[in-house]
Amino acid sequence: MTTAVVWHPACRLHNPGPGHPERPERIDAVLAALRAPDMSALIEWSEGRPAAREQLERVHPASYLDRLERLARSGGGALDADTVMIDRSWDAALASAGAAVRAVELGIERGTAFGATRPPGHHALAAHAMGFCFFNNVVVAARHAQQLGKARVLIVDWDVHHGNGTQALVERDPTIRYVSMHQYPWYPGTGAADERGVGNVFNVPRPPGLPRERYVQDLLDAVDAALEGWRPDLLLVSAGFDSLAGDPLGGFMLEPEDMAGWTAAFRECVAPAPVVGVLEGGYRLDLLGAGVRAHVRALAA
Repeated sequence: MTTAVVWHPACRLHNPGPGHPERPERIDAVLAALRAPDMSALIEWSEGRPAAREQLERVHPASYLDRLERLARSGGGALDADTVMIDRSWDAALASAGAAVRAVELGIERGTAFGATRPPGHHALAAHAMGFCFFNNVVVAARHAQQLGKARVLIVDWDVHHGNGTQALVERDPTIRYVSMHQYPWYPGTGAADERGVGNVFNVPRPPGLPRERYVQDLLDAVDAALEGWRPDLLLVSAGFDSLAGDPLGGFMLEPEDMAGWTAAFRECVAPAPVVGVLEGGYRLDLLGAGVRAHVRALAA
């Protein structure tokens, strides 16, 4: 078995500056890990294409897109305390969202896929960039999937930070369900268990330092709750590897094999629906590479 991996060289062009954790070397580490000889038989590589304006406007208003493009074309600038554009950031963000879109297309064709998306996306609101994110890649991908006939989409987010942007964009839409396990209280301060949307949001806020088995089971239980009486046509994973033990921006205790186990369990519980991973966080390069390898191996199994 193989899985599709989508990448785009422009994802490396965004550089928020020295010392910033969301650095270009992140995507280098991901691609190097997946291009290792022992992964070659498992992966079908596909170069993505930049997201089309129509695809982005299903999630983000035209005025916001215009503002971001103008800022980048004028040389860039700060959007908030930790989210910075340079002149090539617009191109990188288009490539990142486009990789997520193409991963959905290939996942629907093949059963699984992974989008090597950078910059990440799950903090991006409809008209506000934050948390290193410009476009909400996973919601752009979900809306594209719906255009392709996958009416019901489950998004599972295991990034150590709550995907506040994803929740805000889908919490009034019963066609999409959102499950997030995240460190709490922690950035960005959202994601309490009583935030339920229209009954389609399933937050699992947890403190740092718990036994890894607790995190593993609690996310599986939340996915089971989201699936009760409801079957998705597609499962998207917001795959953040900052929830691995040792990441500098989180305090969870997970190991790469836990992500592999989750991926296998998700594939089984939503079968025959496709499962597609979309890269989010992960800021220690060795852990990021190991986590992505484990996730992609499980997608290819």
